[in-house]
Amino acid sequence: MKKDVLKKIIAKPGEKHKVSDYQTGYTAGLNKDEAERLLTENTEKLAKLQDKLYAQDRYSVLVIFQAMDAAGKDGTVKHVMSGINPQGCQVYSFKQPSAEELDHDYLWRIYKCLPERGRIGIFNRSHYEDVLVAKVHPSIVLNGKLPKINKIEDIDDKFWKKRYRQINDLERHLTENGTIILKFFLNVSHEEQEKRFLARLDDESKNWKFSASDLKEREHWDDYMKAYSDMLTHTSTEDAPWYVIPADNKWFMRYAVGEIICDRINDLKLHYPVLTETAKQELEAAKRILAPQSTDVEKSKTSPRTPKTAKIKTIKDKQAAKSDRKIRKS
Repeated sequence: MKKDVLKKIIAKPGEKHKVSDYQTGYTAGLNKDEAERLLTENTEKLAKLQDKLYAQDRYSVLVIFQAMDAAGKDGTVKHVMSGINPQGCQVYSFKQPSAEELDHDYLWRIYKCLPERGRIGIFNRSHYEDVLVAKVHPSIVLNGKLPKINKIEDIDDKFWKKRYRQINDLERHLTENGTIILKFFLNVSHEEQEKRFLARLDDESKNWKFSASDLKEREHWDDYMKAYSDMLTHTSTEDAPWYVIPADNKWFMRYAVGEIICDRINDLKLHYPVLTETAKQELEAAKRILAPQSTDVEKSKTSPRTPKTAKIKTIKDKQAAKSDRKIRKS
């Protein structure tokens, strides 16, 4: 992706950020046809990169999506990842924690879903829910039964700063141990969200996507924008910066996500494993064993055979000759 475009969508580490500073309708001068063509090219590139990622088995890739409802998380995953091998990819969606998860710290359920080396992991919502939804609805924090957190008044700015630090520490640890973290905030406008909600209500095939709770959360829009702004400010780091992707045009959003993922994995300079001399010798030995067998098969396929018609003709000739001999004897 061009540097001037990247500058407009990356939340520069160490700076204060406000969601309102980022354009939701930005398209970098592209039109829909161009963006869709580039997305197709990127899905093909990503398939090849994933193959090397899996073969080299040195890195893992974690792609994190956070967004307001109807921003297009599911569709982005579907379109950007459409070309990759499902065996090398895993998708997790983190919603309301279970009783078991509440009996652990909030990062426990995240850690056990991280991708292994050679694989791409996708978090459709993530540990950031615990500094977004939980910040808008602090009663959620109380469900975690944390020491010294007995009432909402105990959840102060110091609490949230600690939680941001914990997340940064986790991501630094993962990065230093071979996990490439790509974080995307799909930034949809209040007006566009309304249009998409109405579209879901009007289209029977999309009715199932709508929930009454979506409208309740929409009432907290300003609180969420503040929570997202704080998230960008405190957790966009050199190890794992946030990309604020304009989401009002789905075709640009999908292109931008695919482009950034391809560029980042391509920077790893992945390659297929280099064989040792011993391994090369074993391959040559295998070729020598298999080559005669394959040659015999080819010979049997190409060797001339007597056609059925020719065989029948020969038999008739023999019968005719035999009859001639009988006549002569008589």
